[in-house]
Amino acid sequence: MVQPVLIYSVKSSPRLKYILNIILKDVFGLDYVITQNPVQFEQSEVPKINYSVQKFTRDGIKISPVTLLFEYGIKDHLIEVNNHKDYNKLFFKSHSEIPFDILAASFWLITRYEEYLPFKQDKYNRFDVKNSLAFQYDFIEIPLVNLWLEQFKKVLSVKYPEIKFKEHQFSYISTVDIDNAYKFKFKGIMREAGGYLKSLLTRNFKEIKERTAVVLNNKPDPFDSYDFLLDVQKRYNLNVLYFFLLGDYGVNDKNHPANNKDFQVLIKHLADYAKIGIHPSYRSNNDLNQLKVEVNRLANITHRDIKNSRQHFAILKFPETYQALLQTGIINDYSMGYGNYNGFRASFCIPYNWYDLDAEQETPLVIHPFCIIETTLKFTNKATDQTAIQFAKPIIDEVKKYKGELVTTIHNDTMGSVSEWKGWKEVYEQIVKEALSK
Repeated sequence: MVQPVLIYSVKSSPRLKYILNIILKDVFGLDYVITQNPVQFEQSEVPKINYSVQKFTRDGIKISPVTLLFEYGIKDHLIEVNNHKDYNKLFFKSHSEIPFDILAASFWLITRYEEYLPFKQDKYNRFDVKNSLAFQYDFIEIPLVNLWLEQFKKVLSVKYPEIKFKEHQFSYISTVDIDNAYKFKFKGIMREAGGYLKSLLTRNFKEIKERTAVVLNNKPDPFDSYDFLLDVQKRYNLNVLYFFLLGDYGVNDKNHPANNKDFQVLIKHLADYAKIGIHPSYRSNNDLNQLKVEVNRLANITHRDIKNSRQHFAILKFPETYQALLQTGIINDYSMGYGNYNGFRASFCIPYNWYDLDAEQETPLVIHPFCIIETTLKFTNKATDQTAIQFAKPIIDEVKKYKGELVTTIHNDTMGSVSEWKGWKEVYEQIVKEALSK
């Protein structure tokens, strides 16, 4: 049994312990001890890392620290990204054995430090992907932290060949957002009448005909893809998670009322076959009480504690969004990704605990990054049903390379019979097959 890795640091901090927990414990499967005793460090025979500017005759592995992990609060650090043959891209550069402060750089990316700083918002008041370091330096489609850690592992293995690292297994979770359960069915008299009136005013007689056929049960609802989704889940033995939008009706929240009996039947039906979660409404982003109401609605419908969540429109506001989720009992969140760009928002493809930079502490909320959405393939990548897999496969391969957790997202309406999405059921199955292939 290998003894804990000994870390020398002039001082400890919650940030240092957090990133060591992720890298050494969660990813490498190693324990560690931090010491401020230079004599103990110098004389120790165990695997050791010198995280200081101090020089030792028997140094272990040297990482020269920047100040980030010993600070409190948010400061605007100067980030200079450099190309590197082994680490691809790096910042917080040094001339140590590890050529940059890998601990601080990993912390900066994983905590989404840049999203605590002032930034330009998009039309949904979100952090714009184009503002991100990963987008600007072209590493958004690779989980850069995972790449760094693979290289770090090699350095440790050469220096300390007796170390046995944790073996990870690739896993796949297919998630489904239900923003609008049905296009025409079960909308209620007022919304039904409003739909007819809108079609009349725009002279959309085709939609009037289609709506009437659906309401009279002469034709399936265009957004009703649930038999197909359950069939794919069964045939491929998928781990599936459904997120339900249960907010009050609004411009950006247009699902069925939570008290609609037919909608409740659907929720209960899907919950019999898969895991479920809340899809917090657009309105709930600025209203904690509204979020609590929506979580309670889903709990009352399913008679289950609600532990999973993904934000509608993938809206994340740091630290408010995650602080609010913790107050409602959520322990797993699947919002760490961009709603309009496929790739790795946190540059990481393994679940990890969220660090609250406002409170300076690790929290019990587990972040599950997602990296592929079918709407992004179509509208951002401009992919067709024939070319979509060409954009998805490289991202899938990246997660497989590092034996991470692949989380993909689709929507019930895109898997239905809407003409605009013809052929995308096959795209979903292609993604599933690619994810499950060896």
